Amino acid sequence: MKRILLVLCLILVGSNSAFAMSLKDAKSGGLIGDRNDGYVGYVVTPPSSDVKVLVKDVNNKRRARFASSAKKNSLQTDQVGRLFYERAVKATAAGHYYQDTQGNWVKK
Repeated sequence: MKRILLVLCLILVGSNSAFAMSLKDAKSGGLIGDRNDGYVGYVVTPPSSDVKVLVKDVNNKRRARFASSAKKNSLQTDQVGRLFYERAVKATAAGHYYQDTQGNWVKK
């Protein structure tokens, strides 16, 4: 279990580092938030082309990391995504959005 938590922490840090400023700005602006499956999604629709590119890039990186972590820990990719979501919600800054378990956007 400690190994899984360590892997999830590394994913959390790593997924934000490549797009730290843009991802942070998009979250701060209420444009995107953390979905309940571990990926990011559009809070405001329709999204701009810049936001679409950012979401696609972040989600592609998360998908690869989730798959790698799942393989290393004998888990399913969606299980890793759900575990990541739980940690992401705890780490969500005040004023940022995340999806609740029913898929509704919630402002923290």
